[in-house]
Amino acid sequence: MREVKAKRKRWREMKDKKGSKFLGTHMIPVILGPKKRHYVIDHHHLARALHEEGVKKVMVTVIANLSMLENDTFWFVLDNRNLMHPFDDEGRRRDHKDIPKSVSSLVDDPFRSLAGELRRAGGFAKDTTPFSEFLWADFLRHRIKRKLIENDFERALETALKLAKSQDAVYLPGWCGPAPEDPT
Repeated sequence: MREVKAKRKRWREMKDKKGSKFLGTHMIPVILGPKKRHYVIDHHHLARALHEEGVKKVMVTVIANLSMLENDTFWFVLDNRNLMHPFDDEGRRRDHKDIPKSVSSLVDDPFRSLAGELRRAGGFAKDTTPFSEFLWADFLRHRIKRKLIENDFERALETALKLAKSQDAVYLPGWCGPAPEDPT
């Protein structure tokens, strides 16, 4: 929710002068699902921030029309195309029925907030891998105590920066830690 808070602040600063232009260039990617419902697949923080700021309409871009599918098939396809991230704030895989029906019902994951801040601090590069920041969040979840993030975010970020440069993180998308010297 740290990111939602930051996006709300940014929106309040710009909405009067540049708000329309911003909304016109920041479309929310969705999948058109059963009953022609829109399923947000990215930019959840922005969508939540705009919702909390009372914005009633946003532009969306339909990434895929899967409205012809039955409900169970729809969720199976989303999962297999890596178009959903069915994990909770403790990193546990959940059934699609547990996914919130609205952005207003999304639960805070402090490790996702830490991962976002870690990327902005240069801990890893922005990457096109779907849900890459969630992969980093899960990496951090197993190495940093949640209480540290909640009680001393800056210290948690310092720890995360060190971890991000380690060889333990080499498999993660956007990793930009030091490369080992070539012995030849």
